[in-house]
Amino acid sequence: MATGFVLITTKPGMEKSIRNTLDSVSHVTNRWMLFGKYDLIAKIESEDEFTLTRVIVEEIRPIEGVLETKTLLGAEI
Repeated sequence: MATGFVLITTKPGMEKSIRNTLDSVSHVTNRWMLFGKYDLIAKIESEDEFTLTRVIVEEIRPIEGVLETKTLLGAEI
């Protein structure tokens, strides 16, 4: 199982809309609004890292109002 956390910076006022859109994105298992440098964080889980990358690049980054993303990949050590 691959797990990633995507930190998202949004256009001002778009936080709620993007949070709601994340509910329909495949492999997003949870999302939270944040206070600070980032506006939202989304947890993504899939069978492999390729799928995580695809979801971020093809489904999250194109969401209207997303300005920037930073991804943290979980590792089992």
